[in-house]
Parts: sequence; C-alpha cells; structure tokens
Amino acid sequence: MPCRRHHDAKMIATLTAARQNHLLAALTAAELEALLPDMELMDLAQGLELYRSGVEIRHVYFPTTSIVSLLYEMDNSAMTEVAVVGNEGIVGVSIFLGGETTLSVATVESAGFALRLRGTALRKEFRQAGKMQKLLLLYTQALNTEMAQTLACIKEHTLHQRFCRWLLLRFDRLPANILRMSQESIASLLGVPRNGISKAAHALMTDKVISYSRGYLTLLDRPELEKQSCECYKAIKDEFDRLLPE
Repeated sequence: MPCRRHHDAKMIATLTAARQNHLLAALTAAELEALLPDMELMDLAQGLELYRSGVEIRHVYFPTTSIVSLLYEMDNSAMTEVAVVGNEGIVGVSIFLGGETTLSVATVESAGFALRLRGTALRKEFRQAGKMQKLLLLYTQALNTEMAQTLACIKEHTLHQRFCRWLLLRFDRLPANILRMSQESIASLLGVPRNGISKAAHALMTDKVISYSRGYLTLLDRPELEKQSCECYKAIKDEFDRLLPE
C-alpha cells in the first residue's frame, strides 16, 4: 500500500508539472496520460549540460520553471547562443525529426524544473499523427524562426538592442521578473566582451528599466525595455504566439 501511494503521488506531481509546460498542457488527456509512465520530473541545476554536439540524444526535456540555452560551439571552443527554451517548448527536437544527434549544445541557463521524457516514447507518440505531432512541428517552425532572427540580429543590431531582446526572451519564460546571472555569463552567451554588457546594463539601470545587484537582475519597466529592443524580439514573439498555444 505505501508503494502504491508513493506511485500515485509521483504521478500526480508529474501531471501537475506537465500543465506548466505549454506544449504538454495543450495535449488531450489521453495523449498526456500515455506519456506519463515514461516521464520524470527533474530538478535542473544551472550549468547542467543536457546534451552535447555529436552525442546521441536519448531524452527530451519539457521545461516548466527552468530555462535552457541552445548554443553552437565554434572551432575555437567559443559558444554562441542561437535560441532559448523555457516553458513554451521542448529541448531535443532532433529526436522526432529523425536525427539522433545535433550540432548544438543544450545547457541549463536558469535553474528550475523540467519533465524528462524517453526519446522512444516521444517518437512513438509522434508517429500516431495526433495533436502531439502537430504541436511539435509547429514548435520547430517557431524555433527555426527564432534561430534565424537571432543570427540576423547579431549582424544588424547594436549590442544594446540585442541585450534588450535577450532579456525580454528570458522574462517571457521566467515565473517572476528576476533573473539570476552574472554579467560574465551573459556576455559569454551573447558572444561579446563583458564591458559591453556592463555598459548596456548601466544604461538600462540609469533609465530605471532594470536593477542589478550581486548577480540578480530585476525587470522594472517592461514597456521601456521593449521600446529599447530591436524589432527581432517582436518578430520572434509574434511567430510563437501565432503558431503555439499560450
């Protein structure tokens, strides 16, 4: 009996967490229940590497309160972020697209929870050609838009504008308007010198758009942050809003 109660409590906790991820929450009850036995709630630490370039991916992750960065590693070992995944999406799209590996690296940027699902279970559900398949394909289209827009942003816009876009994409995915991250880490993800981030952050603090102290960045004025960002943020957000459920 105690084992049964423990199992039931675990399933309830998993189901409750699943409702915090927009893709999982949009599934029918039957589709979601079919996935639960192969799903596990994970507490992801900041900096944890979920998969690496060229290594076989065995699980996908549906973030609920965590944020994951998708990065490409250059020949000189430098990392550049091409997309970010939070409670709107899934980490590991190559599993259902037919590839076993990817060129990107997935690293937990903001600690929190995610649901880990066996790749075999996801592929099985995907082949049913139901709602899950449609949602995953639409999400992949939106993710590709984000990647393309991010690369264009690097070329066309100022560091200040890119920093504002970067912040907005995080605050869209965080449960509160507080981001815990050092300026060194932000600079590394954006592929720019630390003093560039320091200058951009100082300008936003002067305008009372954000506050920043001891690694904690707090959003104070979202409309102004959107105003100072480039059009890339709106293009990315509009595509996600168009294609995916809230």
